[in-house]
Amino acid sequence: MALRGPLFRLLRTQLGHTCQQSRAQSVAVLGAPFSKGQKRRGVEHGPKAIRDAGLIDRLSALDYSVHDFGDLNFHHLEKDEPYMDVKFPRTVGGANKMLSGAVSRAVGAGHTLVMLGGDHSLAIGSVGGHAQQCPDLCLIWVDAHADINTPMTSPSGNLHGQPVAFMLKELQDKMPAIPGFTWTKPFLSSRDLVYIGLRDVDPGEHHILKNLGIQYFTMRDIDRLGIQRVMEVTLDHLLSRKQRPIHLSFDIDAFDPSLAPATGTPVNGGLTYREGIYITEEIHNTGLLSAMDLVEVNPVLGANREAVEATASLAVDVIASSLGQTREGAHAAIDEIPSAKDDTEQLCL
Repeated sequence: MALRGPLFRLLRTQLGHTCQQSRAQSVAVLGAPFSKGQKRRGVEHGPKAIRDAGLIDRLSALDYSVHDFGDLNFHHLEKDEPYMDVKFPRTVGGANKMLSGAVSRAVGAGHTLVMLGGDHSLAIGSVGGHAQQCPDLCLIWVDAHADINTPMTSPSGNLHGQPVAFMLKELQDKMPAIPGFTWTKPFLSSRDLVYIGLRDVDPGEHHILKNLGIQYFTMRDIDRLGIQRVMEVTLDHLLSRKQRPIHLSFDIDAFDPSLAPATGTPVNGGLTYREGIYITEEIHNTGLLSAMDLVEVNPVLGANREAVEATASLAVDVIASSLGQTREGAHAAIDEIPSAKDDTEQLCL
């Protein structure tokens, strides 16, 4: 039986980890305008598009103290030759090192962190920086793709398809010394990771998922089980042994392209709006979300303005739902309904 709702909140109060202290009402937003983990230009404009869609106002309306730390200023090397077909390794490595430090500082200061990408290679730094402060974290990866290729299994050499491989301890002996990444080392066990929404998995990735026994749910699994059961199993798998901080890494292409058209690698048959929001609602209900990524919004790839706005607005909904916005609406507390008799007496006066 999955642990949910009030039981989660009760167990959360027993946590002594600094990652779960004094974060409930403080959110840090950090932009990472970066695109070198893949080949399509435009994803570096994702943070601006998401902010322009009303993110800060939406979070402020949820009664959070919102700290927008702006965008990181990444350095792009003029000469960054491929290494083993891995493209822009030094540039991607340097950007992730910078991001890792920024995330670590924000989490260490007591904020729930929201990282706006940028492409998904940024998760190396985002999850890695979070792990510096919260070494016992677990990771929920919502994506059409597994992003767990190694440099030897990657068909494209693009690092946005490889970030999870840099994180996993079990793949340490499969990862060569990539220039730009000497600063990082694996920090996550395969049992502390769950995928949701997979539907485009490369052969090498499929072998890794099966060989390491990683818990994952394809879109077929979601069709078969239903999203409620998927989330019950996910949270039970990650939290039944130990309550610990959650990192949510959400690629907008997890949604069906009809909902999120402005993204670089769309795949038909994705999450519905209701399924995606249910995932984030359930994660919020644990009381354990400590940091999240929202990545791969690419305004340049929208067919028109409406497509871009729809994708960015969906990203805002995902973030707000992860942080407590409900489909019942977020309401201020009311002690009691005013009496009609009191109004009548006031009119008589």
